[in-house]
Amino acid sequence: MRLGDLVAALDLTLDTGESVEVTGVTHQADWARPGDAFVAIRGARVDGHSFIGQAVERGAVAVLGEGLPEGMDCPVPYVVVPAARAALADAAAELAGHPSRTFPVLGITGTDGKTTTSCLARHLLRHAGRRTGLLSTVGYELPDGVLRQPPTHFTTPEAPQVQQILAEQVAAGAEAVVVESSSHALALDRVRAVDFDVAVWTNLTGEHLDFHGSMEGYFADKAKLVQRAPFAVLNADDPWTEQLVSMATSHTTYSADGADADWTASDVVEGPDDLRFTVDTPDGAAEAVLPMIGRFNVANALAAMAGVHALGVDVPTLIAGLATFAGVPGRMEMVERAEGEPRVIVDFAHTAPSLDKALATVRVTTAGRLWVVLGSAGGPRDPSKRAPLGEVATAMADVAVFTEEDHRDTPLQEILDEMERGAREAGRDNYVSIGDRREAIAYAVGGADPADTIVLAGKGPEETLERDTETIPWDELSEARRALQVRREALAADSADS
Repeated sequence: MRLGDLVAALDLTLDTGESVEVTGVTHQADWARPGDAFVAIRGARVDGHSFIGQAVERGAVAVLGEGLPEGMDCPVPYVVVPAARAALADAAAELAGHPSRTFPVLGITGTDGKTTTSCLARHLLRHAGRRTGLLSTVGYELPDGVLRQPPTHFTTPEAPQVQQILAEQVAAGAEAVVVESSSHALALDRVRAVDFDVAVWTNLTGEHLDFHGSMEGYFADKAKLVQRAPFAVLNADDPWTEQLVSMATSHTTYSADGADADWTASDVVEGPDDLRFTVDTPDGAAEAVLPMIGRFNVANALAAMAGVHALGVDVPTLIAGLATFAGVPGRMEMVERAEGEPRVIVDFAHTAPSLDKALATVRVTTAGRLWVVLGSAGGPRDPSKRAPLGEVATAMADVAVFTEEDHRDTPLQEILDEMERGAREAGRDNYVSIGDRREAIAYAVGGADPADTIVLAGKGPEETLERDTETIPWDELSEARRALQVRREALAADSADS
């Protein structure tokens, strides 16, 4: 695309360089490639204008910014923009051909439940026969269902990477895409140029206030999704929804806690492997089964169903799809087991509050003892959370097994000692420390009774384990399966001997 055409599409003006060919856009000078436009963003500590020379050396053919600093020259055409981050997003979408206009986009935001609701919505759309892609904080999927990591390995991709992924969805034949939208992505305009059709709001609780400054600032950034979509799905149980109603062009509501809403759940039964409840919808009532644990997932299911229904999927199809959901990798993920084996759950909980919530959820449906296997990160991570983790683990579980979790260059024994201290100071002694995580998992699985539940906390879906200066491949789910197999073989050998 010619620079003149790009500038015109962004409703800007250009003094020179109209015929320059632009093939991409970036705000990172070390990512610049020949033909790119470089967007100079003024940050809190660094001004992107100081990297213009590096970007040009790497092939950048134009610069977009909010104005050249006094005394600075630019060796390539410079385009003045009102807001650099907005320009980055808009230029990326223009150069990619606005891929999100090709298919309906379901956006999901909120403090809790975003990932689960996104994965549920993706599953329901696929069950309805639509080739559906996903862009989430755990990675992205094309309609083939293979989880990939974003270009440049950003957890929340920047605007050019978002548009690149959406363009991949077009090329892969996507008929719908679910986009999990974090507060950072909304605040920093990473998803600004995504054409959302439906916005789903889960809830708002205190988080990331170091970035947003206040709950009001946090809300304002999250609310951008609702303001941009022509239709919104709002949580009637969330006190912030009252403000959102006036911001939404059109909306529906849901409630898992008895509030007056369009989509509600009643008669909830929590089983050891699933949730059963009655769904009341604008199209009538139905009995639902969700193969997940944790009553909070009823709200996530309602949000996903209401969002997908807004894209034209009928209630019977939604109910049928809900019953076949396989769960979210590493988030209360149940490991397949044979009859007579303990229940094993893989979860990402790695802070004291999240561990408390996870263990309280599991305790409700545990007939026998509750075990937890967990560690705490080392290196630059906050060491003050180690003792509280030990305290919560031993207070909530019957047996806690302390082990490694990415201890990096921090001596593992130092971390284990702190977790043990937290347990001792709380008056608890129901713990054991086993440094090797594989051995710790095997210890718990081998020692558990059939009625017990074991929660493997902290690693979730992560694919590596950082041990000292070494990074090794890791798959928590596979380790759990391995331990269960060893248990089977040991029991079979004991039976044969007797």
